[in-house]
Amino acid sequence: MATRQLQTPFDGRWAGGRARLLANIEARLEAERERIGLWLPVAFGAGIAAWFALPAAAHWIGLLLSLGGGLLAGLLIGWQRRLGRIVVIGCTVMALGLLLVWARASWVAAPVLARPVTTEFSARVERVEPLPAREQVRILVHPQQRADLPPRLRLTLGSEQAAGLSGGELVAVRARLMPPPPANLPGGYDFARRAWFDGIGAVGTVLGDVARAPGAAESTPPLRMRLSGHIQQQVEGSAGGIAAALVTGDQGAISEADSEAMRRSGLAHLLSISGLHVTAVVGFTMFLLIRLLALSPRLALRGVVLAAAAGGAALAGVGYTWLSGAEVPTIRSCVAALLVLAAFLLGREALTLRLVAAGALIVLVWRPEALAGPSFQLSFAAVTAIIALHESPRMRRFLERRDERWIVRAGRGVAGLLITGFVVEIALAPIALFHFHKAGLYGALANVVAIPLTTFVIMPAEALALLFGSVGLGAPFWWVAKKALALLLLLAHGVAGAPGAVATLPSFPPGGFALAVFGGLWLLLWRTSWRLAGAVPLAIGIASLLAQPRPDILVTGDGRHIAVAVPGGGYALLRDRAGDFIRDSLSEAAGVDTPLVALAELDHVSCNRDFCRWRQQAGNGATGNAGRIILAARGRDRIDGADMAAACAAADVVISDRWLPHECVARWLTIDRDSLTETGGLALYLGKEPRASTSLRAGDAHPWRRPQQVSGNDEAVPTGALAR
Repeated sequence: MATRQLQTPFDGRWAGGRARLLANIEARLEAERERIGLWLPVAFGAGIAAWFALPAAAHWIGLLLSLGGGLLAGLLIGWQRRLGRIVVIGCTVMALGLLLVWARASWVAAPVLARPVTTEFSARVERVEPLPAREQVRILVHPQQRADLPPRLRLTLGSEQAAGLSGGELVAVRARLMPPPPANLPGGYDFARRAWFDGIGAVGTVLGDVARAPGAAESTPPLRMRLSGHIQQQVEGSAGGIAAALVTGDQGAISEADSEAMRRSGLAHLLSISGLHVTAVVGFTMFLLIRLLALSPRLALRGVVLAAAAGGAALAGVGYTWLSGAEVPTIRSCVAALLVLAAFLLGREALTLRLVAAGALIVLVWRPEALAGPSFQLSFAAVTAIIALHESPRMRRFLERRDERWIVRAGRGVAGLLITGFVVEIALAPIALFHFHKAGLYGALANVVAIPLTTFVIMPAEALALLFGSVGLGAPFWWVAKKALALLLLLAHGVAGAPGAVATLPSFPPGGFALAVFGGLWLLLWRTSWRLAGAVPLAIGIASLLAQPRPDILVTGDGRHIAVAVPGGGYALLRDRAGDFIRDSLSEAAGVDTPLVALAELDHVSCNRDFCRWRQQAGNGATGNAGRIILAARGRDRIDGADMAAACAAADVVISDRWLPHECVARWLTIDRDSLTETGGLALYLGKEPRASTSLRAGDAHPWRRPQQVSGNDEAVPTGALAR
C-alpha cells in the first residue's frame, strides 16, 4: 500500500524560501550591476570606521575573525552568484580598511608629552602659519638634542615675537607645553587623535622673545606665505583673508566674526579649497588654453589642441593643490579633476559616481584617518548628492535643453540650483549635526548667489589681478575682487543674522549617525526602487537624534567649567568669565544658540566663595519632578574633609576641579580631578534613572590614548644658547 507524506519537512520549507530569497536578491543585483562597484569605498571606509569605533585590539581582532567568517559564508553562497561575490569582496575590503588604518596609526607613532611643563629648548622650524586676525603665528618645530621632548611640537606666539620667522630656521624659545588635549566634552572635537596622525606630541605657547640663529633674517618665506601676504596687502581686512583663502587656503586673516557668519550662513565651504575651487581653476585654465592654442592653425589642424589644453589644465590643478597646502578636500578634488580630464579625452562620460568612488578610495588608501574628520565626510557627501541628483531621470528631464524663451531657461537654471542646494543641505545636515551640533537652514538660498559670485567673479578677478599684477596692471581686477568680496560678506552676515538661521541639537548618538549615513548611501548609490528601503535606517537615525535629550549638566574635562540647564531652554555657566572657546564648546554640546548666563545670579542658586548649591530639575528645568541637589566647587582654598562630609552627603552630585577628600561622598556621583582623568568631560542626564555620558571611553586602547610618553623636564640640558 502506498504511503504519503503527512507533514512538509522543516528543511524543505526553509530551503524553498531561501532559494526564492536568493533568486530575488540576484535579480535585484543584476539590475544594479553597474552600481555595485560604488560600494567598494563604502566597505573600505566601514573597516576604517570600525577601527575608530571599537576600543581595543581584542575587538579589532574579533571583527577581523568575524569578517573571515563572512568571507566563508560568501563562498558557501557561491562565487558564481553576485551575492556571494559581493559578500566575499566586501568582507575582504572591509578587513583591508581596518588593517590599513591600524598599520597607519602604528607607523606614525611618536612620543607624547606626559604632563604640562614649562621649559627652554632650541628647535628647527618646520612651518610657519600666520594668523593675522588673531595677531598670532602658529609654528611647527622639531626640538634639537632634547630626547625628553616629543620630536614635533606645535607652538603659538604673538605676531611681534615671530616677526620674519620662516621655515628652516634654528630658534631657541621658552614655552609652556601640554599634551594634545582630547575632546573636552562628549561628542566634542578630539584634537589628540588629529595630533597623533600629524605626529604632534605637544602644543604650547611661547613665553618671551624668540632667539634666532645668525643669518636667519636672510631666509626667504615659502611661496604660499608670500602669495598670501601679497593678496592681503592688495585687499585689506577679512575680505583679504577670504581672497587669500581662495588662492592658498590660508584662512588666518579672516576675523572670527566673519568666520562665524560664513559658518552660520552655510558658506564656510567656500573658505576650504575643494571641488568648487579646483574645478574653477581647471576649467578656466582649459578654456583659456583652448582659445590660445586654437590661434595656431598648425596645432588646430593636427587635432592636439584639446589634449594640450587638458594637459595644461591638469598641471594647473596639481599646482593649485600643492600651493594651497594639499589638504584632503583639495587632493580629493584634484584627483576627481584629473579623472574627469582623462574621461573627457577618452570620450567617456566624465561626471559619474564611479569617479567619486575612485577619488574616495584613493584618498582613503593614502590617508585612512581622513575618514573620521568632517572635511572628508562633508566634501564627499556633497559631491555624491549632487551627482546622484543629476543622474536621476527626473532631474535630467527637468534640466535638459529645449526650445524655450531665455527667461524660462534662466528660471529653470535657478530652480535647478535651488533644488541642488536643498539636496546638498539635506545630505550634509546629519554630518554637520554630528560634528558641530548645528546646521544652517538657509545655506541653499545663500549658495545660489555665493557660488556663482565666487566661481565667475571673485576667482577669475583674482587670477587676472595676479597675472596682470606682474606688469603693474592688476589694480582694476583687484577693485572688482574687493567689491565682490564685500558683497559676499554682506550676504553672509545677512543670512547668518536672519531668524532661525541655524538649527542646533545636542550630541548625535554614534549609532544613530551610522544608521543615517548608511540609509543616505543606500538612497544615493542604488538606482532601482529598492533604494527607497534606505529611508528606514535614515529615519531611525534622525529619530534617534530628535529623541536625544539635552544634557541637564555639562562638565568640561578639567572640571573647571560647568553648564547647567535652566528653565526656558537656556544654560547657565558656573564661571561666567570663561573664554569664547569654552562658551562655544559648551553651547555646541548643549545644542543651544543663546548666550550662557551666570549661574550665581539665578534665584534658586546659593553660592559662597567656595561652592554653589542648587536643586537641578531634569529635562532642561522642566517642572513636575523633585530634582537633584548639586554641589559645585568654584574656589581654590583648601577645605578640611570633615567640614565637607555633611554637605557632600546631602548632595546627589558633587563636582570639583580639585582632588576631593575621601570624606566627601555624594549620594549618586562624585566628580573630582581623579575621576575626570578616567572619564574626561561629562554630560549628566538627571531623569528618573540618572546617567552620565563621558568623552573618554573605559578601556579605550587607541594609540593616542596610551602613547609612549616623555617627561619634558630634563634640567641638565643647557638652555642659554642654541643647540648645535
